[in-house]
Amino acid sequence: MDSLKKGWFSELSSLWHGQSFSLEVDEILFQEKSKFQDILVFQSKTFGVTLVLDGVIQVTQRDEFCYSEMLSHLPLCCHPNPKKVLIIGGGDGGVAREVLKHPSVEQVTLCEIDELVIEVSKKYLPGMANSLSNPKMHLFVGDGFQFMKDHQGEFDVIITDSSDPLGPAESLFQEEYYQLVKGALTANGILCSQGESIWIDLDLIVKMRRFSQKLFPVVEYASMTMPTYPCGQIGVLLCSNSPETDFQQPLRELDEETVKQMQLRYYNSAVHRAAFALPQFVKQAVS
Repeated sequence: MDSLKKGWFSELSSLWHGQSFSLEVDEILFQEKSKFQDILVFQSKTFGVTLVLDGVIQVTQRDEFCYSEMLSHLPLCCHPNPKKVLIIGGGDGGVAREVLKHPSVEQVTLCEIDELVIEVSKKYLPGMANSLSNPKMHLFVGDGFQFMKDHQGEFDVIITDSSDPLGPAESLFQEEYYQLVKGALTANGILCSQGESIWIDLDLIVKMRRFSQKLFPVVEYASMTMPTYPCGQIGVLLCSNSPETDFQQPLRELDEETVKQMQLRYYNSAVHRAAFALPQFVKQAVS
């Protein structure tokens, strides 16, 4: 594998020409090709256990909480009463772990196309994947598109925890997918999707926002810091079926005691609001 040389892993991808993020490798824990993608797990010197799919970092123990928390709590804190949640992707279990922290949630369904991702995560990332054994969890290994076609109008919140738009995840960034999600949501349902980086994918973000605005009355892009993702930043695209939704003002404020009880390390209500304060060049592009 070209990305592994002389004790270092380098993230080489056609999605970000001319740059690469590298981690020093202590030990290769797992390396195999599934039916869908190359899967690599290694122990890094500074970021703990690291999960890589098709040469792109998905998860590290050190910083996964940033992404897992924001992808989950941004939409859930903006829904009046989230009971049924669907996660597309997310086989590592990080987002499921965070969703299950909300007492109103009665059922979480996770659709992961690659069963090996689930198995590997259970073995090497138990701090994330242990959530998948929660009695509220329902695991569906297969095509999320077909699952949503079969479950229209059912979910209060749908979270798309996808990798970058290559390989199995490419279709999750298309208008057809957002149309399908809209139908699978309840009348006041909320979608939160991995929204890519403003430094690399601004044209894609603009495109996604524009077609989403044709489908949903409320659409917003929120940003977060994520050290091991390209350029150290990633965003989420939030869409609501209800025109009453104000993503920038959470319906549920989390006081300090609640933040501690939920064992949150990145998300709080102030960070929620701040996530929508975008640099001027991004504001101009998406307006």
